Amino acid sequence: MTPPPAARTPALAPFSVRSFRFQWPADLATSWAFEMEALILGWYVLAATGSVQYLVAIAAVAWTGTLFSPLFGILGDRVGVRTLLCAARAIYALLALVLTVLTSSGALLPWHVFIISALAGLLRPSDIAMRHVLVAQTMRPDALIGALAISRTTSDTAKIFGALAGTGGVALIGMGSAYAVVTAIYVVAFLFTLGVAAPARAALAKAAIDTLTGLRQAVQYVWSKPDLLGPFSLAFLVNLLAYPFFLGLLPFVAKDVYAVGQSGLGYLATAFWCGGLAGSLVVGANRLPLRAARVMLWTGAVWFVTILLFGQTQSMSAGVPLLFVSGFVQSFCLTPLAAVMLRASSEEMRGRVMGMRMLAIWGLPLGLLAAGPMIERFGYAACTALYAGLGLVATVLIGYRWRRALWQRSAAANAGM
Repeated sequence: MTPPPAARTPALAPFSVRSFRFQWPADLATSWAFEMEALILGWYVLAATGSVQYLVAIAAVAWTGTLFSPLFGILGDRVGVRTLLCAARAIYALLALVLTVLTSSGALLPWHVFIISALAGLLRPSDIAMRHVLVAQTMRPDALIGALAISRTTSDTAKIFGALAGTGGVALIGMGSAYAVVTAIYVVAFLFTLGVAAPARAALAKAAIDTLTGLRQAVQYVWSKPDLLGPFSLAFLVNLLAYPFFLGLLPFVAKDVYAVGQSGLGYLATAFWCGGLAGSLVVGANRLPLRAARVMLWTGAVWFVTILLFGQTQSMSAGVPLLFVSGFVQSFCLTPLAAVMLRASSEEMRGRVMGMRMLAIWGLPLGLLAAGPMIERFGYAACTALYAGLGLVATVLIGYRWRRALWQRSAAANAGM
């Protein structure tokens, strides 16, 4: 009997699981819609208000839900992660439909965007964590790493597609029609999510109790282990001082620094995420003898250097290559970071440790909100110089503070990737 293509090709093995064949397109469609919305709404708010503070505020509210990620984890354990994802994606579609109607009727105002973005922002950060939990629940242990790798690379691909479709779609068909497409993509994501396997309900209540009692233990566990606290600190640092320039301020760069319009914004975002995809593929190939913690620290420092250079450029021809390099080193920083945290965690604590890892994203809205008034008062170049300088110094301090756990060649965190 001839084995199915997935069985003959290890990279496709996760697709032999029926649940993953539904989850993969569902997650991909959701990521497409997320990226399209972020750029469409960012450009609208900047064009309607002319204020960079409003721009960073709209980007920040999309990540406010990071503070509540542990609570959504508890809810997912109570009702089932699949059920929670279905409900969340139905809500995304409903909110997008409201924006479509407001835009098509000419009634859309900036405050509408803020309210709807804030409502969606309560759910979106947890969507990423719930995807990983769902993969772990439905995938065989021997196929888990491959499934997570596929999820990561398709996320990068979705960001590229979303950047081009979000900005190009508005330029070609208008904001109302572009948002109708976003709504349709959310509906498709919801329908695919219905096909994902649900866990046995008998385990849900007990898991919820375990999660509630385990939150305090997770905080103590991460705090007591240098090879967890160091990577967690770096994760918070890059969200606070690096990601604001790529996940919120790119519309400002395109409009006020490079003056390239919506199409140019799409090229800028695509350059960053193409670099991220290339970095993920290189790391995923596992052909380089890399020491995980050292690579994490080195590339984190290089990332802040590229941000410093990017902030001083005045032309798109110089900015695009720097964005590509930034995306590339981003993957080389964050993939080893996740590997270090997983290796340093005992098997029974890994889920809670990665839940704590999601809280590091809270640095992103804080960094965005601080960047707005700073740019208006001192200018964009000065803001990038300050953020990059602080980030570079803090990265060095993290490496020095936990040097025995993160920098010594013999440290467990520096085992080959």
